Amino acid sequence: METPQETPRKKRAELIPGNRVIVWNPEEGSQLYAEKFYGQPLGIRKPKSPQFTRPLELSLHEALYLLEKEKIELTDATDNHAITKDELEKKAEQTYIDFKTKYTVYRDLREKGKIVRPGLKFGADFSIYEHGPGIDHAPLIVSVVPQGTQLSPIETVRAGRLATSVRKKFVVATVGPTGEPKYYMFTWHKP
Repeated sequence: METPQETPRKKRAELIPGNRVIVWNPEEGSQLYAEKFYGQPLGIRKPKSPQFTRPLELSLHEALYLLEKEKIELTDATDNHAITKDELEKKAEQTYIDFKTKYTVYRDLREKGKIVRPGLKFGADFSIYEHGPGIDHAPLIVSVVPQGTQLSPIETVRAGRLATSVRKKFVVATVGPTGEPKYYMFTWHKP
């Protein structure tokens, strides 16, 4: 006789004012971080271990993805109501310019098995790891631009020089009319 497989329990997260998503239970946060490096433990810049005793903060991209994957349940801290995927997406669109396009790229990269982390310190939207922060260095940085955006030569050179100086490849991502992300990688050669 087959025993039914137990469905993993969703981790509890809370949307607090300022559109921050927190997993207050350190054990649940550690499990999400250990799974695919979701989130950032509060007060720990570079965790040495996936086990920590602090709450975990998720980006809105991560929270939406985890809601879609039914790995978290999200409630509003102000009135304790359950937040749906559509409601979170609407709040994120009010907070971030072109959130939908960036989220489409984020989701696509996650679906391809990449570890996607914020890329702000590299002047990009995302930094992409093969194995995870602390295990390897991010070989790619990704800037997401709306379809039809013209990048000036100066912006392109600036981004490429920055990527080269931190030993990363620079990728521009956009989402076409069909909803499929497109990626353009730049490599730099010294003459």
